[in-house]
Amino acid sequence: MGKRVGMEVGIAAAEAVALCNIDVAAVYPITPQSHIAEHLADIVHDGRINAEFITVESEHSSISACAGASAAGARVYTATSSQGLMLMHEILPIVSAMRLPVVMGNANRAISGPLNIWNDHTDIMPQRDCGWICMFAENGQEVIDMTIQSFKIAEHPDVMLPIVLNIDGFQLTHMIEPMEFPSQAQVNRFLPPRKPFVALHPDNPISMGCFNMPDIFTESMKAKETALRNSKKIIVKIWNEWGKLFGRHYRPVETYKAKGAKTLILTMGSMGETASVAVDEMRKKGASVGLVKMRLWRPLPIEELRAAIKGAKTLIVMDRAISFGGAGGPVATDIKSYLFQDKSRPRIVNYIMGLGGRDVTVDDFIAMTKKAAKKKEDTFEFYGVRE
Repeated sequence: MGKRVGMEVGIAAAEAVALCNIDVAAVYPITPQSHIAEHLADIVHDGRINAEFITVESEHSSISACAGASAAGARVYTATSSQGLMLMHEILPIVSAMRLPVVMGNANRAISGPLNIWNDHTDIMPQRDCGWICMFAENGQEVIDMTIQSFKIAEHPDVMLPIVLNIDGFQLTHMIEPMEFPSQAQVNRFLPPRKPFVALHPDNPISMGCFNMPDIFTESMKAKETALRNSKKIIVKIWNEWGKLFGRHYRPVETYKAKGAKTLILTMGSMGETASVAVDEMRKKGASVGLVKMRLWRPLPIEELRAAIKGAKTLIVMDRAISFGGAGGPVATDIKSYLFQDKSRPRIVNYIMGLGGRDVTVDDFIAMTKKAAKKKEDTFEFYGVRE
C-alpha cells in the first residue's frame, strides 16, 4: 500500500506529475487550474525534482514551449482550463501531428461568453478533433493514477501521441479527498525514462512538422487517425499493468449495476459518483437502472460501449456541453452516429445538464430517468431550464 493522505485534488495532480520526473513544465495559471501550476512551480523551485519550469505569457506560449521541449526529447507537462485551452487550439493539432507525447491536465470549465468560471465540458469538446488522446477522471485517486499512466501511454513507441486528462473544475480540482500515492520507487519501476525515437539537437539536425503538399497531406491525416485508433490497445494494456501492480483497475468504459438493466445512464467525469448514488436509490425501489461511465473519450471506445449497453431499452446520455444547432450534446451525437445502423440499439435520450457549474443532484438524476421513460423516441433537451 502507498502513502494515503488528505489533499486538494489540484495539488495532488501536481504531486503526481512530480513523481513522473518530468524535465519541463510550461503552465500558465487560469482558474480553476491555477493550483496545479502554483504547486508544480513550488516543487521545481524547492529542488524536489530536476526540471525546468518555464514562465510564459500565455497558454499559446505554454503549449508552444511544450512542443519544442518534447521535440528535443524532454518529458513534458502542462495544464490549463477553458479560455486557456481555447487559446492553445492553434497548436494542439500540430503537437499530435508531430507525434509529441505531451501530457496535459485540463481543469474543465465553461467557456465564455457570458463569463463563467465554473465547471462543464464546453472547453474540451471543441478540441475533440485535434488528434489528442482524451480521458476523464472521476475522483482524486483517478487523477493521481491517470496522470502517471498518461506519461507511459503517451511515450509508448506504438503510441507517441499527446494526452489530455480532464479533471472537472472546482467539483473535483478543489475537493479535499483521501488519496493513496505510490512511492517514488514504484513509479520508477512502472514509468521508465523517456527514450524518444528522434529528437531535435544541434549536433544532429533533423526536420519535424515539415510542409505537406496536397499529394501527401491526406496520407499524413490518415496516419494520425490510424495512430489514435490503434492507441486504444496500448491504453488498455497499460491500464491492466497498473491494475496488477496497484489493485486499481481502469477500463475505457466502466459500468455500475448495468448488467441486465433496462435503463442505463451514461456519464463522463466526476458526476458518475452522484449518478451511482441515484442508481442505488432507484434500485431500492425496484427500478431496472444501471450506470455506464466513459473514461476514454478519444479514441472513442465504441466496441466496449456496445458491450456495456447490450440489452438495454433506454440509454440516457448526460452531456455537459451542447453542439449548437446540431442534434444535441457532442457525446450523444457521437454515440448515435456510431449506433445508427444497429437495429438492436437502445432508444437514446440526451440531457444537456450541469452547464456552468449548475448542481445536478441525486434527485435530478432520478427525475431525468423517470422523465426519459415517458419519451417514445430519440430526443434531447436542456434539463432544469427556468421558465
